Amino acid sequence: MKTILNPNQKDWKKILERPTKTFDDIEKTVLQIFDDVQKNGDFAVEKYTQLFDGVSIDNKFVSSDEITKAISLIDSELKDAIRVAHQNITIFHKAQKTEKVSKETYRGVFCWQEKRPIQKVGLYIPGGTAPLFSTVLMLAIPAEIAECKEIVLCSPPNKEGKIHPAILYAAHLCGVSKIIKVGGIQAIAALTFGTESIPQVYKIFGPGNQFVTVAKQLATKYGVAIDMPAGPSELLVVADDSANASYVAADLLSQAEHGADSQVVLVSTSKVLIEEVSAEISKQLAVLPRVAIATKAIENSKSIYLENDQLCLDLINEYGPEHFIVATKNNDFYLDNIENAGSVFIGNYTPESAGDYASGTNHTLPTNGFSKSYSGVNLDSFLKSITFQEISKEGIKRLGKSIEIMAEAEGLQAHKNAVTIRLKDLI
Repeated sequence: MKTILNPNQKDWKKILERPTKTFDDIEKTVLQIFDDVQKNGDFAVEKYTQLFDGVSIDNKFVSSDEITKAISLIDSELKDAIRVAHQNITIFHKAQKTEKVSKETYRGVFCWQEKRPIQKVGLYIPGGTAPLFSTVLMLAIPAEIAECKEIVLCSPPNKEGKIHPAILYAAHLCGVSKIIKVGGIQAIAALTFGTESIPQVYKIFGPGNQFVTVAKQLATKYGVAIDMPAGPSELLVVADDSANASYVAADLLSQAEHGADSQVVLVSTSKVLIEEVSAEISKQLAVLPRVAIATKAIENSKSIYLENDQLCLDLINEYGPEHFIVATKNNDFYLDNIENAGSVFIGNYTPESAGDYASGTNHTLPTNGFSKSYSGVNLDSFLKSITFQEISKEGIKRLGKSIEIMAEAEGLQAHKNAVTIRLKDLI
């Protein structure tokens, strides 16, 4: 990790740049595949699956026999761990349910809001070098709690044309049965347009690489909503002399091993801690199975020394991290004043990986600074708020004049007439 001491605030934007390609670098490829899938449906999906995943698949849908076999391949210890995570995620997301909001805003004018599920949702589960079965829990559980009518799960196949057994087990545990062996840009395109076999959905969820991120953003141009622009993973840790350097290093490496394009950042008021963490990273990195990937991510990463907590906080809010760990003597200062972060982890005994797997919070979070304007996935992500209103005779008599005056002032006579015609009948 590159160490930067007391950077000038005018240089922060440059220092905090993510190691990602620009939209323009990727858009041409994504547009080409989207156009092909829109025109040629399943044929195009199969072509790109063969090209990118190196496998030809006759039946894209996972059968019940495949699910049964996958369940038998998962050892009992992993099953128990997944069930614990399922329980905690369910508890936390059920707690996010809210009651109907109802109010008489004016005598005889009744307004209320109710939440209804999004009918058709697509869940994208990365396979690649790390099959993220935990993401199945993070997306399918709130989708089930919200009572979405159609849940379609897409995940890329391996060279044998199969989806990782743990992904299938997690999907089965969550009650998801429509599972399709397709990944990458072609999966997002298929969910956007629909094909002969893959249903079109109204909203697409799930993380992915930079190509998947751009594909999701492109899907919005065709009327399909997305959870957020979620790209390569990232973590920022703020720590001082009170932190455990080995813990900090382990947390940084836990995100670095996600992918070569991941980024981790350490911000500290202690030069000594930065040196200790650097030494710990070298020691821990050497024995990681994914050392090559983590090493590349570490090369994209930085340790930044600043003189006080206020400067640290200002820089962190400028960065807007996906994951934010606070391990300082003054944690409350950061918790009270953080404005831009996807998910916050507090103290020496709260590793970011707890949120990735089993504590109960959702790990599908905004990256690349989008935490400045997006929330992470939660129960409301799978719901729509619909407002209702009912006005009585007394209500329209009392409110009608105000509506007429405002409509006339805007030059919308028909709006005014819609009230006037009723008022005349009530004279």
